[in-house]
Amino acid sequence: MRLYALAALVLGLTASVSGAQSGAHWDYFGKTGPLGWGRLDPAYEACSKGHEQSPINIRGAHLNKGLQPIEFHYIAGAVTLENTGNTIVVHVVPGSYIMAGGIRYDLQQFEFHHPGETAVNGKLADMNVELLHKSADGKMAIIEERMAMDRGYPNAVLAMLWPHLPKKAGATEKVADMVNPGGFLPADRGYWTYMGSLPTPPCTEGVRWFVFENDLTLSLDQLRYFEILFRLNSRPLQDPHGRRIEANE
Repeated sequence: MRLYALAALVLGLTASVSGAQSGAHWDYFGKTGPLGWGRLDPAYEACSKGHEQSPINIRGAHLNKGLQPIEFHYIAGAVTLENTGNTIVVHVVPGSYIMAGGIRYDLQQFEFHHPGETAVNGKLADMNVELLHKSADGKMAIIEERMAMDRGYPNAVLAMLWPHLPKKAGATEKVADMVNPGGFLPADRGYWTYMGSLPTPPCTEGVRWFVFENDLTLSLDQLRYFEILFRLNSRPLQDPHGRRIEANE
């Protein structure tokens, strides 16, 4: 489907970005935007007072030869897409997990941000996908894959998901096709890692981030289709406060 057809469809159905959220309403603009998150709700205090907030600029990473490759055990399955009013969250069937640092983290969901949230040497990607994982004892890990616009090469996973994007805040849509989040993994899986936070309220800290060094591509049509729903839904870069960023190769 061409971009103009997709745009007409979305513009005809898009609702206001006021989907149901736990805690006080927040978004990416004005008084309820990122600069004010910490004042909106006592539960969001870490957003303004935390010292391990995400996203950050990746620069000056330290090589750690002791970091092992991440083991990915992702399975294909039906998914449910949810328009939260701030992004598209993809809820997955149980069973996918990673092994990192000797810990098993089970995949909970993944979501998209435009532009990409983590910067590399000051440069943001056109979009990113963040895959949220949780261990049995509640530890969280986020795998981030940055995506760069390429006119000729659409992303195969996005091609499966985008025709099913729910247009209204609070709406959901099921995708019966077998979607494998492994399609978001680059061939070369070198990564940077640091301790950070959830990038949205309540901005919970103690989250282990793994950011792939190599980008994936998405097409101009795929990028524009998401932009129609969310013209900007990424948090500004946060102060690293001296945190150590490590690279596994």
